[in-house]
Amino acid sequence: MPDVVIWALGDLHLPGGQDKSMAVFGPHWIDHAERIEKSWRVLVSEDDWVLVPGDISWAMRLSDAREDLDWLGALPGRKIILRGNHDYWWSSLSKVRSALAEGTMALQNDAIDTGGPVVAGARGWILPGAEGYDPQSDQRYVNRELERLRLSLRAAEEMGAGRPGRPLIAMTHYPPIQGGRATVFSRLMTAMGVSICVYGHLHRAGQWPEDLDSEVDGVRYLLASADYAGFTPRLVWSGDAECS
Repeated sequence: MPDVVIWALGDLHLPGGQDKSMAVFGPHWIDHAERIEKSWRVLVSEDDWVLVPGDISWAMRLSDAREDLDWLGALPGRKIILRGNHDYWWSSLSKVRSALAEGTMALQNDAIDTGGPVVAGARGWILPGAEGYDPQSDQRYVNRELERLRLSLRAAEEMGAGRPGRPLIAMTHYPPIQGGRATVFSRLMTAMGVSICVYGHLHRAGQWPEDLDSEVDGVRYLLASADYAGFTPRLVWSGDAECS
């Protein structure tokens, strides 16, 4: 079996045809797309895989996201994308998939075989205890996303995930752990044999908490938000070895 190399970088926040500069969120975001492209082209080869856990484009409609999707598709490697909370352009799955460049795959209620690890995942949702959580409106979305994650993990299991040389890698947009502690999402991942989970959503202008990269109940969690990663893809898997 050939060596498989997997990277991750989420929260690209491309403009979506709008005059929307991310520099309003801090000077570290100035020219961030150019910095992402430069580091991506240095690190990622055409045979590599890159996990993109959401918040890809600010576009409101799929037609307006095409330029960003084409930009992503033109970068080296095969990409697996997931919907984030700001990906309002993400309409029906069939329409999204028809708009993607060759070598870019959308993950939703299924799994993708990289030839080594199998990748599963779901967007996730804001969890109890997180800022802004409303039990009246949010819990039903938590339940829905939990079921979507379960469907995806089961699809990965059917592909042989968990067998020797076939680790299960998950990705979510929303954090599946809180303060380095387990949640309903992380418990499901542990139960289903996930080895590594990459996630996004979080941004911070100052010092980052130390618990964002954590091992919880046997699963390694890696934050792949672009600003956290220095606008550089994070190495997740190389050959048959986990990376950090």
